[in-house]
Amino acid sequence: MGKRLYVGNLSFETMESDINEVFAQFGSVADCHLITDRYTGKSRGFAFVEMGTDEEAQKAISELDGKVVDGRPLRVNEARPRENRPRRDMMGGGGGGGGRDGFDRRF
Repeated sequence: MGKRLYVGNLSFETMESDINEVFAQFGSVADCHLITDRYTGKSRGFAFVEMGTDEEAQKAISELDGKVVDGRPLRVNEARPRENRPRRDMMGGGGGGGGRDGFDRRF
């Protein structure tokens, strides 16, 4: 399986198709995922790209790290493994709370 790359410092106007096009110059792009805000749908300024082979990934890193795309110098390196973090929900995930009226009566 090819290497997964982190692509940072993207312009907020850069689209997934633009990223695909840039990385395709260095080999086959197995997957490309532009990270967007869950609520607004706007780009968060970074993406993950998976290249077909390790060699293609290394070539993309060496050629694209620091290259200006859409007016911004890219930051391209091998992606770190995803961390297992506790799930965050809309209620804040625990702690405090107290009684039904919101006051802690344990004093």
